[in-house]
Amino acid sequence: MDKRGYVYILASRRNGTLYIGVTSDIVRSIWQHREGASPGFAEKYGCKTLVYYEAFDDIVGAIQREKALKEWKRVWKLRLIEEANPAWRDLWFDICSP
Repeated sequence: MDKRGYVYILASRRNGTLYIGVTSDIVRSIWQHREGASPGFAEKYGCKTLVYYEAFDDIVGAIQREKALKEWKRVWKLRLIEEANPAWRDLWFDICSP
């Protein structure tokens, strides 16, 4: 059985630097980004606020979506976030709630 997959977007601030990632464990991955335990682009540019995510039945679908989103123009990514999360609320608390 395949694992569930997630694609997510982290931001440094509203309309700031964006980071797109994929994972099979969104709570663990976002926690690592927030705590600075994932060195790389997101840490370097302060992308710690979860502003968007999508769940998939399997990791393959999530990987395909991540690749597609990374090809998008910035304005399209901003529109995607604005439509789903107009206040740019940190969704970390949503995914951690029981």
